[in-house]
Amino acid sequence: MSNAGSDRSDPDAGLVAAIARGDAAAARSLVDRHLPRLVRLARRMLRDDAEAEDVAQEVFLKVWKNAAAWKPGAAKFETWMHRVALNLCYDRLRKKTPSALDAAPEPEDPAPNPAQSLEADERAAAVARAVDALPDRQRAAILLCHYEGLSNIDAAATLEVSVEALESLLARGRRALREALKDYAGAGGK
Repeated sequence: MSNAGSDRSDPDAGLVAAIARGDAAAARSLVDRHLPRLVRLARRMLRDDAEAEDVAQEVFLKVWKNAAAWKPGAAKFETWMHRVALNLCYDRLRKKTPSALDAAPEPEDPAPNPAQSLEADERAAAVARAVDALPDRQRAAILLCHYEGLSNIDAAATLEVSVEALESLLARGRRALREALKDYAGAGGK
């Protein structure tokens, strides 16, 4: 198992140590703290609710099985969990056919104003398609930093790259998104 931050800089270090001793309450606390974020990340990577929940569950199984091997060190435990989730998502994406990704249904928006709802749906779908079209590492960098709110340092550690490499991934991803969305923006989209 990779390293995490020291006890004083890693808010999860105490829970991980308790999980290593078999403390089920600590495991529930860690799940409560991180499950929504891991499911959200996996959902955005996979565009599939059931698979996203499976990925998150698999992350926590790995936590339970490997907690005793955890050695506090360079990165936060949360960073390791995000890395595991991304790797599981990459594995699932490699197994999927491109047509399965394209067939994912768009969520319905129950907004009261149909015109605004349609515009918001079109904008969200255009952004989702543009993000989905990014190469895996650029998409992961964008999702971690812009959707999940991770700092560049934590996102870089999650992706196992330098901060400079992360910033390069972000810059290339943003350029690709601007290019992919320029026709939409030029056609009246905002």
